[in-house]
Amino acid sequence: MSTPDTPQLVHRERPADGEPDGLLVLHHGRGADEHDLIGLADVLDPERRLHIVTPGGPLRVPGWPGKHWYVVPRVGYPDPDSFRSSFLALSAFHDALWERTGVPPARTVLGGFSMGSVMSHATGLGGGRPVVAGVLGMSGFVPTVEGWSPELEGRTATRVLNAHGRQDPVIGHEFADRARALVTAGGLDLTALDHDGGHQIAPEHVATIAGWIRETLPPR
Repeated sequence: MSTPDTPQLVHRERPADGEPDGLLVLHHGRGADEHDLIGLADVLDPERRLHIVTPGGPLRVPGWPGKHWYVVPRVGYPDPDSFRSSFLALSAFHDALWERTGVPPARTVLGGFSMGSVMSHATGLGGGRPVVAGVLGMSGFVPTVEGWSPELEGRTATRVLNAHGRQDPVIGHEFADRARALVTAGGLDLTALDHDGGHQIAPEHVATIAGWIRETLPPR
Protein backbone atom coordinates (compact mmCIF):
# COMPACT_ATOMS: atom_id res chain seq x y z
CA MET A 1 0.00 0.00 0.00
CA SER A 2 2.85 2.40 0.67
CA THR A 3 4.53 4.72 -1.81
CA PRO A 4 7.64 6.91 -1.48
CA ASP A 5 5.31 9.78 -0.57
CA THR A 6 3.39 7.88 2.14
CA PRO A 7 3.84 9.63 5.52
CA GLN A 8 5.59 7.65 8.24
CA LEU A 9 3.47 7.54 11.39
CA VAL A 10 4.88 8.25 14.84
CA HIS A 11 3.54 5.79 17.40
CA ARG A 12 3.75 4.44 20.93
CA GLU A 13 3.70 0.81 22.03
CA ARG A 14 3.01 -1.25 25.11
CA PRO A 15 4.32 -4.77 24.55
CA ALA A 16 2.73 -7.86 26.02
CA ASP A 17 4.28 -9.75 28.90
CA GLY A 18 5.69 -12.63 26.91
CA GLU A 19 4.42 -13.90 23.58
CA PRO A 20 1.38 -11.78 22.62
CA ASP A 21 -2.04 -13.35 22.21
CA GLY A 22 -2.94 -10.61 19.76
CA LEU A 23 -2.52 -7.05 18.62
CA LEU A 24 -4.66 -4.05 19.61
CA VAL A 25 -4.19 -0.86 17.59
CA LEU A 26 -5.91 2.24 19.00
CA HIS A 27 -6.37 5.34 16.81
CA HIS A 28 -6.83 8.72 18.48
CA GLY A 29 -9.51 11.32 17.84
CA ARG A 30 -9.37 14.76 16.24
CA GLY A 31 -6.73 17.05 17.71
CA ALA A 32 -5.10 14.39 19.91
CA ASP A 33 -1.99 12.31 19.15
CA GLU A 34 -0.26 8.97 19.67
CA HIS A 35 -0.05 9.62 23.45
CA ASP A 36 -3.80 9.97 23.93
CA LEU A 37 -5.01 6.36 24.13
CA ILE A 38 -1.88 4.57 25.33
CA GLY A 39 -3.16 5.11 28.89
CA LEU A 40 -6.00 2.70 28.12
CA ALA A 41 -3.59 -0.16 27.45
CA ASP A 42 -3.47 -1.57 30.96
CA VAL A 43 -7.16 -0.80 31.49
CA LEU A 44 -8.36 -2.69 28.41
CA ASP A 45 -5.73 -5.41 28.78
CA PRO A 46 -4.87 -5.69 32.49
CA GLU A 47 -3.28 -9.12 32.03
CA ARG A 48 -0.90 -7.62 29.44
CA ARG A 49 -1.65 -10.40 26.97
CA LEU A 50 -1.69 -8.11 23.94
CA HIS A 51 0.78 -5.98 22.05
CA ILE A 52 -0.85 -2.53 22.01
CA VAL A 53 0.10 0.24 19.58
CA THR A 54 -1.17 3.82 19.27
CA PRO A 55 -0.21 5.58 16.02
CA GLY A 56 -0.45 9.33 15.54
CA GLY A 57 -2.23 10.88 12.58
CA PRO A 58 -0.11 12.38 9.79
CA LEU A 59 -1.86 15.76 9.48
CA ARG A 60 -1.62 19.12 11.22
CA VAL A 61 -4.56 21.45 10.67
CA PRO A 62 -4.11 25.24 11.05
CA GLY A 63 -6.03 26.55 14.04
CA TRP A 64 -6.30 23.11 15.66
CA PRO A 65 -4.07 21.45 18.24
CA GLY A 66 -2.69 17.97 17.91
CA LYS A 67 -2.83 15.61 14.96
CA HIS A 68 -5.58 14.68 12.54
CA TRP A 69 -6.45 11.86 10.17
CA TYR A 70 -8.30 14.00 7.63
CA VAL A 71 -9.85 17.41 7.06
CA VAL A 72 -13.51 17.74 8.10
CA PRO A 73 -15.64 19.77 5.69
CA ARG A 74 -18.75 18.09 7.10
CA VAL A 75 -19.29 15.46 9.79
CA GLY A 76 -19.60 12.04 8.23
CA TYR A 77 -18.02 13.07 4.94
CA PRO A 78 -14.21 13.36 5.12
CA ASP A 79 -12.22 15.40 2.64
CA PRO A 80 -11.27 12.82 -0.03
CA ASP A 81 -7.65 13.88 -0.57
CA SER A 82 -6.57 14.03 3.08
CA PHE A 83 -8.59 10.90 3.89
CA ARG A 84 -6.92 8.93 1.10
CA SER A 85 -3.46 10.05 2.19
CA SER A 86 -4.10 8.92 5.78
CA PHE A 87 -5.80 5.71 4.68
CA LEU A 88 -2.73 4.74 2.65
CA ALA A 89 -0.34 5.73 5.45
CA LEU A 90 -2.31 3.85 8.09
CA SER A 91 -2.74 0.78 5.90
CA ALA A 92 1.02 0.71 5.31
CA PHE A 93 1.57 1.13 9.06
CA HIS A 94 -0.71 -1.83 9.83
CA ASP A 95 0.99 -3.98 7.18
CA ALA A 96 4.43 -3.21 8.60
CA LEU A 97 3.21 -3.84 12.13
CA TRP A 98 1.91 -7.30 11.24
CA GLU A 99 5.20 -8.15 9.57
CA ARG A 100 7.33 -6.79 12.42
CA THR A 101 5.42 -8.36 15.31
CA GLY A 102 4.49 -11.62 13.61
CA VAL A 103 0.91 -11.15 14.85
CA PRO A 104 -1.50 -11.68 11.93
CA PRO A 105 -4.61 -9.65 11.02
CA ALA A 106 -6.77 -12.53 12.26
CA ARG A 107 -5.41 -11.84 15.78
CA THR A 108 -5.81 -8.05 15.56
CA VAL A 109 -8.41 -5.55 16.79
CA LEU A 110 -8.41 -2.12 15.16
CA GLY A 111 -10.08 0.44 17.39
CA GLY A 112 -10.36 4.11 18.09
CA PHE A 113 -12.29 7.10 19.33
CA SER A 114 -14.14 9.63 17.17
CA MET A 115 -11.99 10.32 14.08
CA GLY A 116 -9.89 7.31 15.09
CA SER A 117 -13.02 5.17 15.07
CA VAL A 118 -13.63 6.30 11.49
CA MET A 119 -10.14 5.17 10.49
CA SER A 120 -10.64 1.85 12.27
CA HIS A 121 -13.81 1.21 10.25
CA ALA A 122 -12.07 2.35 7.07
CA THR A 123 -9.03 0.09 7.43
CA GLY A 124 -10.91 -2.78 9.08
CA LEU A 125 -13.86 -2.96 6.70
CA GLY A 126 -12.49 -1.41 3.49
CA GLY A 127 -12.02 -3.19 0.20
CA GLY A 128 -8.62 -4.73 -0.35
CA ARG A 129 -7.67 -4.78 3.32
CA PRO A 130 -7.00 -7.96 5.34
CA VAL A 131 -9.75 -9.51 7.46
CA VAL A 132 -9.13 -8.59 11.08
CA ALA A 133 -10.53 -10.16 14.24
CA GLY A 134 -12.37 -7.05 15.38
CA VAL A 135 -13.22 -3.41 14.83
CA LEU A 136 -13.77 -1.33 17.97
CA GLY A 137 -15.61 1.90 17.16
CA MET A 138 -16.17 4.43 19.94
CA SER A 139 -18.15 7.57 19.10
CA GLY A 140 -17.45 7.40 15.37
CA PHE A 141 -18.99 6.39 12.05
CA VAL A 142 -18.42 4.54 8.81
CA PRO A 143 -17.29 7.26 6.39
CA THR A 144 -18.95 8.36 3.19
CA VAL A 145 -16.07 9.49 1.01
CA GLU A 146 -15.10 9.35 -2.63
CA GLY A 147 -12.67 6.53 -3.41
CA TRP A 148 -13.55 4.34 -0.41
CA SER A 149 -16.41 1.97 0.33
CA PRO A 150 -16.99 -0.82 2.83
CA GLU A 151 -16.56 -4.38 1.61
CA LEU A 152 -18.23 -6.75 4.04
CA GLU A 153 -18.43 -9.84 1.88
CA GLY A 154 -16.00 -12.40 3.27
CA ARG A 155 -15.61 -10.54 6.57
CA THR A 156 -18.01 -12.49 8.78
CA ALA A 157 -15.01 -13.47 10.95
CA THR A 158 -14.69 -9.81 11.97
CA ARG A 159 -16.52 -8.83 15.14
CA VAL A 160 -17.61 -5.22 15.66
CA LEU A 161 -18.25 -3.27 18.85
CA ASN A 162 -20.00 0.08 18.39
CA ALA A 163 -20.22 2.37 21.44
CA HIS A 164 -21.90 5.78 21.28
CA GLY A 165 -23.51 8.45 23.42
CA ARG A 166 -27.20 9.14 22.94
CA GLN A 167 -26.57 12.86 23.53
CA ASP A 168 -23.40 13.16 21.41
CA PRO A 169 -23.34 16.75 20.07
CA VAL A 170 -20.31 16.20 17.82
CA ILE A 171 -21.18 12.96 16.02
CA GLY A 172 -24.89 12.33 16.42
CA HIS A 173 -26.24 8.96 17.45
CA GLU A 174 -27.76 8.53 13.99
CA PHE A 175 -24.25 7.75 12.74
CA ALA A 176 -24.09 4.84 15.18
CA ASP A 177 -27.46 3.62 13.91
CA ARG A 178 -26.20 3.67 10.30
CA ALA A 179 -22.97 1.87 11.15
CA ARG A 180 -24.82 -0.80 13.10
CA ALA A 181 -27.31 -1.34 10.30
CA LEU A 182 -24.47 -1.73 7.79
CA VAL A 183 -22.60 -4.24 9.94
CA THR A 184 -25.71 -6.25 10.70
CA ALA A 185 -26.74 -6.37 7.05
CA GLY A 186 -23.26 -7.65 6.21
CA GLY A 187 -23.65 -10.57 8.61
CA LEU A 188 -20.92 -9.47 11.03
CA ASP A 189 -21.21 -10.05 14.77
CA LEU A 190 -22.23 -6.73 16.38
CA THR A 191 -22.10 -5.55 19.97
CA ALA A 192 -23.86 -2.20 20.47
CA LEU A 193 -23.29 -0.09 23.59
CA ASP A 194 -25.13 3.15 24.32
CA HIS A 195 -24.70 5.60 27.16
CA ASP A 196 -26.59 8.73 28.13
CA GLY A 197 -23.59 11.05 27.80
CA GLY A 198 -22.00 12.97 24.96
CA HIS A 199 -18.84 12.64 22.88
CA GLN A 200 -16.72 10.47 25.13
CA ILE A 201 -15.58 7.00 26.06
CA ALA A 202 -18.06 6.20 28.81
CA PRO A 203 -16.34 4.92 31.98
CA GLU A 204 -19.18 2.45 32.51
CA HIS A 205 -18.40 0.83 29.17
CA VAL A 206 -14.71 0.19 29.79
CA ALA A 207 -15.12 -3.18 31.54
CA THR A 208 -17.50 -4.39 28.83
CA ILE A 209 -15.11 -3.27 26.10
CA ALA A 210 -12.21 -5.03 27.84
CA GLY A 211 -14.29 -8.21 28.04
CA TRP A 212 -15.20 -7.94 24.36
CA ILE A 213 -11.53 -7.58 23.44
CA ARG A 214 -10.68 -10.70 25.43
CA GLU A 215 -13.46 -12.64 23.71
CA THR A 216 -12.32 -11.39 20.31
CA LEU A 217 -8.64 -12.12 21.03
CA PRO A 218 -8.81 -15.06 23.44
CA PRO A 219 -5.71 -16.75 24.88
CA ARG A 220 -3.99 -18.93 22.32
